[in-house]
Amino acid sequence: MKNLKFPFLTLLSASFLISCVNEADVSAQTSVEKGKPTADYKPAFEGQTRIKAVKTKTPYTATIINSKLDRPWAISAMPDGRFLITQKSGNMVILLANGTLSKTISGLPKVDDSGQGGLLDVTLAPDFAKNRMVYWAYSEPQSKGALLAIAKGKLAANETSIENQVIIYRATPAHTGKLQYGSRIVFDKNGNLFVSTGERSDKEIRVQAQYLNSSLGKILHLTTSGKAVPNGPFANQADARPEIYSYGHRNPDGLAIDPQTGNLWEAEFGPKGGDEINLIKPGKNYGWPIITYGTEYSGQKVGDGIQQKAGMEQPVYYWNPVISPGSIAFYNSNHIAEWKGNLFVGALSGSHIIRLVLKNNKVVGEERLLEDKGERFRDLVEGKDGALYAVTDGGNLFKINKK
Repeated sequence: MKNLKFPFLTLLSASFLISCVNEADVSAQTSVEKGKPTADYKPAFEGQTRIKAVKTKTPYTATIINSKLDRPWAISAMPDGRFLITQKSGNMVILLANGTLSKTISGLPKVDDSGQGGLLDVTLAPDFAKNRMVYWAYSEPQSKGALLAIAKGKLAANETSIENQVIIYRATPAHTGKLQYGSRIVFDKNGNLFVSTGERSDKEIRVQAQYLNSSLGKILHLTTSGKAVPNGPFANQADARPEIYSYGHRNPDGLAIDPQTGNLWEAEFGPKGGDEINLIKPGKNYGWPIITYGTEYSGQKVGDGIQQKAGMEQPVYYWNPVISPGSIAFYNSNHIAEWKGNLFVGALSGSHIIRLVLKNNKVVGEERLLEDKGERFRDLVEGKDGALYAVTDGGNLFKINKK
C-alpha cells in the first residue's frame, strides 16, 4: 500500500504546481484597477482600459524634499537643475535642486483662484538659458466671470520678478463658472506652443468644445506672440479659429510631447468615469460631450450615452472609475532604464502616480506608484538628474529616485 501512495502524492504535487503556475499567470494579467466601473460601457478595442499590471524592478525611493509649498500647480525644471513652481494664489517660487526655497517671484497679474482657477501652468522657453523667457497660464478675472490667459515675460536678473509681461492669448468666451480651465503649455520642435483649454464644465457652455468658433475644450497651436501657427488644420475654414489644433476635449490638464517620437499626448478628466489618454492629431475631434466613457455626476447618461461615433477619435486609454489625471510627463532618462519611454500620470482623486508602458502608441502595462502617500499629485517633471519630481496639492515636492 505504501508504494501506491507515492504516485498519488506525485500527481497531487504536480497538480498543486500547475495550479500555482496558472494562478501566477492570472495574477500577471490582472489590472491594477479593482474598483467597480461607474457605467457598464464596453471598450472599443482590447487594451483600451484595465490593462495588465506591471511592476518596477529597479529599487527606488520617494522622498519629500520640500513640504512648505502653497497649493503648487505646476513645476518646470530649470537648465541648472533648479525648479520653477507656480502657486495657485498667484506667485511663483524657485527651489534649489535639493528642494530649498531660493527665490519668490511676485508682481504677476491678478488671478481668480476660486474653484479650479489661479496661477496654473508654467513653461520655460527652449532657449531659456539665453533669453530667460517664461510662459505661464492663469485664470484672469473679467467683468463677467473669468477666462484662461496665457502670458510671457523675462525672468529678471535678481529672479524675484518677471519683466516685460504681456498676455499673448485669451481663451474666449469668458464664463462665470470656476471650473475646468485646462491650461498646460508645451513647446513643439519649432518653438511654437501647444496650449490646452478646458470647456469650463457647465452644461450650457461645455458644448462649445465642439464649436470651431470657440477657444474652449481645445488644443491650440500658437506662436510665441499668441498668433495661430500658419497652415493649421482649420486655417482655411471661414467659421473656425485658425489656432485650433484639435477639439472635443473636456478638461485637458495633461499635455506632453514624446521625446522619442515627437507625438503629442494629452490627458483629460472625464465626468464620473471616463478619464482619458489621447494621442493628439491635427484637426481631429475627440468627442466631448457627444461620446464619453463616463456619466454625469448624477449617474445619468451624458447626452445619448454613446461611446463611439464616426468622425470622432477614441481615447488610447481610459479609466473608470476616475483617477483624475492632473498632469502627464514622459520619462526619457537612462537613470531608471526600465522607465525610459514610459508615460507618467499624476492622479489627483486617485492619490497615486501612474506609470503607463507604451508600445506602438498603445498602452501595454500599468503600474501605480506611491499609493501609500495619500497625496493628490498635481504635476510631474523629469529632473536634470534623471529623478522624477512631483508636486502635490498638500504642498509637498517629492523626489522619486533610484536607490
